[in-house]
Amino acid sequence: MSSENRITASFVVPPELSDRRLDQAAAELMPEHSRSRLQSWIKSGALTVNGQTRKPRDKVMLDDRLEIDAEPEVQVSWQAEEITLDVVYEDEHLLVINKPAGLVVHPAAGHADGTLVNALLNYAPEVENLPRAGIVHRLDKDTSGVMVVARSLIAHTSLVGQLQTRTMGREYEAVVVGTLTGGATIDAPIGRHPRERKKMAVVPSGKPAVTHYRLVERFAAHTHVRCKLESGRTHQIRVHMAYVKHPLIGDPLYGGRLRLPKGTTDELRDVLAAFNRQALHAQKLTLEHPETGEIMTWEVPLPDDMEQLLVALRKHVKDLERDEF
Repeated sequence: MSSENRITASFVVPPELSDRRLDQAAAELMPEHSRSRLQSWIKSGALTVNGQTRKPRDKVMLDDRLEIDAEPEVQVSWQAEEITLDVVYEDEHLLVINKPAGLVVHPAAGHADGTLVNALLNYAPEVENLPRAGIVHRLDKDTSGVMVVARSLIAHTSLVGQLQTRTMGREYEAVVVGTLTGGATIDAPIGRHPRERKKMAVVPSGKPAVTHYRLVERFAAHTHVRCKLESGRTHQIRVHMAYVKHPLIGDPLYGGRLRLPKGTTDELRDVLAAFNRQALHAQKLTLEHPETGEIMTWEVPLPDDMEQLLVALRKHVKDLERDEF
């Protein structure tokens, strides 16, 4: 729970975090806070174990209770920038936006400004006092679609909890290489790629990750699918679909070289070659309102580039059918 002017929460150590360092376990249980912030709270006594002050290196055990009671602090030093936001919904607790492809969520090396955070600080300056400027989940730079931002501590705590308990529903639209014959569930752990540090991969030591997908429309050599996440690992849909040999069209990291199936027309070849981002869109978001408890759902339409991609794939099917007669 959080009050308006304090960060408060309580967690019970699960089996997978037993015998881990306190700061490591806290980072897993409270990923919205930085490791350095958590360590400072441990050292100051704001974060306790079974009511006792511990050191960051101390081990925690199964069923230990971690409790945090800390004053909020200004979490960011980034600059507000006047960047247009496509606001789908807003109230005093929530801001729901439709993020365009190409917009980076957080300032980082190579993207110090021009990000969603910079835009949020201009549109809703109060997020400066929240962890990570109110952002509780991310979309990759070149993934478009709906995402929610917390505007209050109450909302921040609630949304993080919903993500951890998997009660926040997120559905994505994707267009993948190859023709799928039906929907399925991909249950495969995801972690850092053993050799390429910018990539994620399905690895035995990874964190649990589950993606459900179902068919929306099948084309001559591609498939439009809808994906629902049970977990929220970095690049999850991109990694999972590549793992089952159906990478997303245009994915620069996991898609490999452009594959053109037999019978590809010059027109479709040009469209596929020009589509230089992963064909992935966060289409639907469902959550419980942090104050009222109301179940709320937002859907945003596919962006123009994905709509045009689907139009080109449908036309290719018709061209092939016509050529057969």
